[in-house]
Amino acid sequence: MHTRRHAGRVPVFLLVVLAAVAAGLGLWLGLRSHAPPQPPPMQSAQVYPQPRPLPAFALTQSNGKSLTAADWQGRYTLVFFGYTRCPDICPTTLATLHQALQQLRAQGLGGQVQVDFISVDPKHDTLPRLAAYVHAFDPQFVGASGPDAQLQPLTRALGIDYARTPDGHDGERVDHSAAVVLIDPRGRELAVFLPPLRAGAIADDLARLIAWRR
Repeated sequence: MHTRRHAGRVPVFLLVVLAAVAAGLGLWLGLRSHAPPQPPPMQSAQVYPQPRPLPAFALTQSNGKSLTAADWQGRYTLVFFGYTRCPDICPTTLATLHQALQQLRAQGLGGQVQVDFISVDPKHDTLPRLAAYVHAFDPQFVGASGPDAQLQPLTRALGIDYARTPDGHDGERVDHSAAVVLIDPRGRELAVFLPPLRAGAIADDLARLIAWRR
């Protein structure tokens, strides 16, 4: 009896293996095609895997106009929370953000970035005081504030802390986070800049993000 061999026949188990590999490759390609594009490498910014939506809020700008989530759309916004009587962190941070914005302006990108300073001490930071304070750093800076009922849901959503406690001298001590939050053009929290803040690194990261989002 002679056994006939079929040279062109592929063993069944090999077909099963090839089918599994093909299915896995198809799944990987499908997931990859639906995955959000990854941001470019950053020097300073910590970019979130997914932008975070913000709650509705209503604050008041130093010019008397309202500041809502709609004002944080259409461009990138650097948001810093502090107070005008702050002895060190606030003036240092605002000076650094001014330097970063100047570098972006030199690249023709200044119109795509806004800086908002939000006071967490509305009792003392009146609108005229806020306007004089922020404009001393940069005429284009926006100052705003509001009651705790509006501030707290926003700061919690952004991962920012602040607290006011009596200082023992008929005044209050204000403690607050030193982070700068980055809002993307769709009004979502995209990234955070943590101390120590460097103007050059902030400007470079923003320039890369602007180019990446085009």
